[in-house]
Amino acid sequence: MKILLIGEYSNVHWTLAEGLRALGHHVTVVSNGDGWKNYPRDINLQRGSLNSKRSTLNYIVDLAKTFPRLRGYDIVQLINPVFLDLRAERIWPFYRYLRRHNGRVFLGAFGIDHYWVKVGMDCKTFRYSDFNFGSQLRDYPFMHTMIADWLNGPKGELNRRIAEDCDGIITGLYEYEMCYRPFFLSKAHFIPFPINRSAVTPTQTINAASVQNVSAPMGGGREGALNFFIGIQKERSAYKGTDIMLTALERLQHDYPSRVHIIKAENVLYAKYEQMMNTSHVLLDQLYSYTPGMNGLLAMAKGLILVGGGEEEQYELLGEQSLRPIINVQPTEQDVYDQICHTLIEHPENIKRLQSESIEYIRRHHDHLHVAQQYESLYMNA
Repeated sequence: MKILLIGEYSNVHWTLAEGLRALGHHVTVVSNGDGWKNYPRDINLQRGSLNSKRSTLNYIVDLAKTFPRLRGYDIVQLINPVFLDLRAERIWPFYRYLRRHNGRVFLGAFGIDHYWVKVGMDCKTFRYSDFNFGSQLRDYPFMHTMIADWLNGPKGELNRRIAEDCDGIITGLYEYEMCYRPFFLSKAHFIPFPINRSAVTPTQTINAASVQNVSAPMGGGREGALNFFIGIQKERSAYKGTDIMLTALERLQHDYPSRVHIIKAENVLYAKYEQMMNTSHVLLDQLYSYTPGMNGLLAMAKGLILVGGGEEEQYELLGEQSLRPIINVQPTEQDVYDQICHTLIEHPENIKRLQSESIEYIRRHHDHLHVAQQYESLYMNA
């Protein structure tokens, strides 16, 4: 098949392309590289400033030159309803062009969109999410932006139109599946995110015997300490819960200074970010999620232990009955503290098991060739 993947989130499309190519398909990835992360792509559609009329004009010229090349594909897949760096109301004509000049079109449910905001705010579908904690809505600046853009604004309208018109919707996480299933039961298809394990650099391992005893005196060195890695994006810290996770980590470091070492990446380039991850043993990520995202999955493939979303619902969706590699936490500082303390600090014998289970979990459910086969089946039969 001739397959066109448009847009990028956290290397999902490029990794999927690698898997599909290994299966013998011709795949073209068109994206902006996911902004500052600068992921690989075959055709670059990176825009300059988002607030400049000159930049907008130059970008539209680039689109006019590029889109005639995006014809004659059997399959087109969009990373998101907003798959171009344009205002939502300008994207629909480009979608219609792709629809007219290609075969089947699939919409990816891989990130923020209308149905994620809508369902997250019902305070019923999820016990907690980016939008609710129990029956209470959360309140932080980025949440108001998402509501304005996706629930009531032109992005939401674009999302609804594309979802109704496209041939299928591919959901990459348990949460996204639960958001689309009530509205598009026959169209929504869950396929896990892909990880190219051959491209992953294994991180260092640590043996339980090398981790110092919990009763060790305060103020020791770093030998035998666990390296805890956390990435901070200031504008999204409250949204992702890294503010709470960092506070819990700092308490642990204070209480067990010889056992806990914090590695904090704050708005760094992706190459530096991954380098820092490779020196770590534990990743804290996605406090309000039921599931690990691409960042967490990449860490697990490297053998890091993930602290974040690992609810039973996501294991059930995958059909996983035995592995439980993720240290699942409730979205409170105290629970993050308690779960890390109980699982890793007080019981270092868990470390080796969780490291090996993390790697096996990725092999079973996220290997990019296995995932590509699931996409291939859907493309052929949807």
